[in-house]
Amino acid sequence: MRFRAEIRNVHTFTKFTASLATLGHIAWVRLDSKDCRFTVIPEQGTQVWSVLTPDVIFENYTIQSAAPNNTINLEVPLAPLQRALKSAQNAIAANIRLTKKDNIPLLSLTITTTTSNPSGPAPMSTPSDGHDGFGTATNGFGSGTDDFREGSADFVGARQDRETVITQDVPIRVLALASVEGLHEPRCREPDVHIVLPNLMQLKGISDRFTKLALETKTSARTGFASSSSGPKLELSGNMHGCLRLGLSTDAMQINSLWTGLENPELDPSQVAEGEEGLANHPSTKMKALGDSTGQSDEGWATVRVEGRDWGKVLSVGRLGGRVIACFCDEHALILYVFLNSDEPGGGESVLTYYISSYSA
Repeated sequence: MRFRAEIRNVHTFTKFTASLATLGHIAWVRLDSKDCRFTVIPEQGTQVWSVLTPDVIFENYTIQSAAPNNTINLEVPLAPLQRALKSAQNAIAANIRLTKKDNIPLLSLTITTTTSNPSGPAPMSTPSDGHDGFGTATNGFGSGTDDFREGSADFVGARQDRETVITQDVPIRVLALASVEGLHEPRCREPDVHIVLPNLMQLKGISDRFTKLALETKTSARTGFASSSSGPKLELSGNMHGCLRLGLSTDAMQINSLWTGLENPELDPSQVAEGEEGLANHPSTKMKALGDSTGQSDEGWATVRVEGRDWGKVLSVGRLGGRVIACFCDEHALILYVFLNSDEPGGGESVLTYYISSYSA
């Protein structure tokens, strides 16, 4: 099996990895000829199922395996990957490839940077060999390279810049198809409300303040503390008239923030079961008959309760930008769809999907 690519957008890849790392330590990464899928399923809290088109973060993307659609499944530790990507922030080039060393599979990042050398040429040292690590072994892997290597090649010019090549290796696991074929996205009923969220970093700032206020209160009667590891619960509500409400209730206080004038995107009848008839009977269509655009009516709201600290971690995906649609299944779950557009003309649209279960009142 083979996988290699140039990282065309190091900053986006780093922010994306950082947003996943806040929710879990390990990602199931599924690569194939069409998509790059990153999935985080923690023991508790929000699940992330993301589908990226390769051109969002890669170029010259090459993948080959004996599985259908050239699929490769990997278990990747997010913290080491994030650290490796951080070292590539100022790189002029960065590549990633699947290789193996001492019978340990690795994701190997080769990072090229330049530094100014005004004092004159430095002695040339041996650069990385660039070998892709794949030989003729029956498992598809050959020998790898050192855990961390650095080489330099000097260029004699006006500024005498020096090119430095660094290789960072991230130990991973290659997963058999049988070990992941039973993993599927959570199934939820049709949403009662779907609404485009306001700027996520603004929403995160307010949510974090509410969470901090709740943590500072002495009582836990209405904040939902079940144990020392369980945090305060925030109440998030939306309606089909462009209103979003974030609230906190404790014995000491009751506060909320209200947004109005937000967009409720129209559903495509072709994507709804039974087409036009199904759309007419859709829960969100019925919710349009309730409530108003001022957000003052008690009717027409779909509500979920989320753990404040976990919610704050989810909202860190706002650093990636993109349009975010929240789907409320009243008292059951909140699903967020984060849409990232490719910079390439005609490039596909990538979607990050967050599943957040609602706590009971």
